Amino acid sequence: MAYRILAGAIVVLHLAVLAYVVFGGFLAWRRPRTIWLHLAFAGWGFSSIIFGLDCPLTAAEDWARRHAGLPSLPGGFIDTYLTGTLYPESAKTLVQYLAGGLVLASWTGFALLRRRASREVAGKPGA
Repeated sequence: MAYRILAGAIVVLHLAVLAYVVFGGFLAWRRPRTIWLHLAFAGWGFSSIIFGLDCPLTAAEDWARRHAGLPSLPGGFIDTYLTGTLYPESAKTLVQYLAGGLVLASWTGFALLRRRASREVAGKPGA
């Protein structure tokens, strides 16, 4: 029973991490120090897609599932829980591009906000 609960907790954590990968750059607009953590998470997320790296959270969930007497995930976390549930299989590539676009938009906004803030500190508001 404890392993089943642990597997469920890992699913929730994994969803939170995915949300942070996609939207965490926007959090950095208000909390600039968090940009470094977001860069690390987003870098891992992009690497897992581009290079096929295994996610340690997926491995941890599989471990907990096996100890709970459940089968391992049939694919990765996204393929198992999101693709076909939140969006159709045919939209997977589009969803990846949209998520990447949101990350890049958040980083662009972050850079613009930082530049404006540094100009205001230097005494050139709005320049």
